[in-house]
Parts: sequence; structure tokens; C-alpha cells
Amino acid sequence: MKTLSILVLTILLGSSAFAQDTKKVIKLSEPVRVTNYFEIYGANVEDFENSKSLTEVLTSDDKDSSSVVVTTSITEVCEKKGCFFIAQEGDYSARITFKDYGFFVPTDSEGKEVTIIGELSKKVLSEDKAKHYAEDAGKSSKNIQGEQIEYSIVASTVIIQKERKNQE
Repeated sequence: MKTLSILVLTILLGSSAFAQDTKKVIKLSEPVRVTNYFEIYGANVEDFENSKSLTEVLTSDDKDSSSVVVTTSITEVCEKKGCFFIAQEGDYSARITFKDYGFFVPTDSEGKEVTIIGELSKKVLSEDKAKHYAEDAGKSSKNIQGEQIEYSIVASTVIIQKERKNQE
């Protein structure tokens, strides 16, 4: 009986330790199109070949407000429901939100390559808003002080590349 109790206790403790290491993936929107290579969220598009890098877009003279097609990587995703993500290349970053709050990306999208079609703008965030955004991304807001400058893209379409195994 002692052996059985110890075995059951060991299994319960071991399973709870494994459960703490895994994050639950939240996927509130379904893609509008799925291929072997990508998933499209938001508006379905056929042509997204003429994209620029995030660095190219943010260092161009037209960066204050314009339509853009950007290919970049997701560095952070809202952990609560995938309602925004951060794209970053070196010192350049942008917050990506979704047109009319009409779709979300899966919360496990961090690190994936994406093509974003949307409207670029430059915003000044209040300290409270910047802290709120940091907390939604699962980060500490303690070091945020004062207003923050942020580039933002309101995406009508997000194309998430699938990881390809056995490339060439």
C-alpha cells in the first residue's frame, strides 16, 4: 500500500511539473486560407510578393503614414489572445494590430516569418498605455517611464509562413 501511495504521488507531482512548463496555445481566429507553405489571416490576398523588410519601411522617407507590405519576423505575441504582435529587426520595431479587431494570430506565432499588408503610422503612447502593452506581452512594465514613440501597422492581412522541414 505504501508503495502504491508513493507511486501515485510521484506520478501526480511529475505530471504537474510538466504541465507548468507548457503554455496553452490560444487560437481565436481561423486562417482564411491554408497552403503547405503559409496561413493567411484577415483578408485573403493572391499577391504579396513585392514586400519590403521592416527596416526598409521604417528608414524610408514615407514612414509617417502609408500602405505597406512588409516581410519580417514575429518577436512577441500578446499572450492573452493573440490580439497584437511585435515585429523587430535590429533597432527597428513595430506593433502590429488587426483592422477592426477583426482577427487574431495564434499565440504560438513568436519566431515565425510573416508578411503583413496594412497601414503604417507613428504614434506617441502614454506611459499607462505603454505599460499596459508590456504587461499584455508578458513583460515587466517597471522600467517604462514617460511617453513612448511607437511605429504601428494596422494589418488587413497577415500571412504566417509555415516551418518547412527538409528544405532542399
